Amino acid sequence: MKQILVASDFSKSAANAMAYAMELAAVLNRDICVIHAIHPTEGINNSTYNAIFIEDYYNNKREALKEWAAEFTRQEAYASVKVNTLCDVGFLKSVITRYVDENPVELLVMGITGSTGIAGIVGSNASMMVSKLKTPTLIIPLESKFSRVPVITLATDFETRLSAEDVNALNEMVQAFASAKMQVLYVADKPDDKHIKTGEAKLSSLIKNAELDFNYINNSSAINGIVDFVQTHETDILCLVKHHHNIVYRLFTRSTVNQVMNKSVKAILVLHE
Repeated sequence: MKQILVASDFSKSAANAMAYAMELAAVLNRDICVIHAIHPTEGINNSTYNAIFIEDYYNNKREALKEWAAEFTRQEAYASVKVNTLCDVGFLKSVITRYVDENPVELLVMGITGSTGIAGIVGSNASMMVSKLKTPTLIIPLESKFSRVPVITLATDFETRLSAEDVNALNEMVQAFASAKMQVLYVADKPDDKHIKTGEAKLSSLIKNAELDFNYINNSSAINGIVDFVQTHETDILCLVKHHHNIVYRLFTRSTVNQVMNKSVKAILVLHE
């Protein structure tokens, strides 16, 4: 069965992301794997442990992760969700990439601290994973809570092509949440009517489970336009398509994801070309 992968560092933001993922897994009928990366030098440089007892240190970490996950699996609301844990040694990027390469992961879920945005301990990792991993990634701010019928907004410049995996993920989410409508926010430096019509038609043919409500930014700054839109329109999940040359990608290169997250957006789903 396809899985939702949740990255944990035992923090409050990770716990909030886990709670969100458990709700999502119950709706989508997915298993969850909770993953924790032990830094290669962790334990060895710890004053309590040395290399002789490092395996004990690793085992203690693995047990701690199991107990952390059990706090969620014990809840009756999540009785139907199967949860596994993996505590592996290595840098987070390597640990997650290795797992994704070997397992049917459909979505990576990571938490961030809303007050510090992308600069938080988990936030910095989220930024790195968004840059390096092509798996759809759902970033959950600390203040965010799961919505049974979320309002989904897709920001796009119509230039970047969604991968088949991303299209499938969007359609499954829309269908599972029974969302009758999905908002589409068109972002471009120089709007072109012909390009817009072609883009609308293409996107409508891909997203089959919801009516698309097309909106357009009238702002000299695409980033400010997105922020303004989510301030004035209800949005639970903002979908961004990452491409190294499109406008939306600048949200990451300029470290302004936190601007969007702190403006009432409850989650950001990062898709890839």
